Amino acid sequence: MSTDSLPGPKRFPKAALILGWLLLLLGLLHWLFQPLPAWGLSQAGLSQAGLSQAGLPQEPQEPQVAVLASAAQTAEGGRLFANTCAGCHLNGGNIVRRDRTLKLKALQRNGIDGPGAIARIAAEGIGRMDGYAKVLGPDGPEKVGAWVWKQALENWPRSS
Repeated sequence: MSTDSLPGPKRFPKAALILGWLLLLLGLLHWLFQPLPAWGLSQAGLSQAGLSQAGLPQEPQEPQVAVLASAAQTAEGGRLFANTCAGCHLNGGNIVRRDRTLKLKALQRNGIDGPGAIARIAAEGIGRMDGYAKVLGPDGPEKVGAWVWKQALENWPRSS
């Protein structure tokens, strides 16, 4: 009796295994990058998500002119940003969620209208982003908020 005729476990073709892994990876990527639903959000949550009460996108508002911090505070904000935030937000981008950048248009679209709102998000977090109040220290979120807002108004110059 030959060993070819013996019953044994059936093997899946290699292509089927590869296809299964690819589908699993695509599902994971879809889950990671899908927009968060706006169901059950308060008016503040809708505003942060850039939606009106009816669930429609809000018109971007003109940026509020903020009192710029001193040069020393701005430099400190830049240093804190480089040490804490730049890993995900290099040059104002976002490596985790492409639509959540720190560019002026994206900030406006998401209802972030000044350095105070940026400081609040840096401290408390938003969506999938954790808050960094402890890491940034006292008045660190405000310094980062002022620096980020200045960069956004200047279209994130490469030299900074």
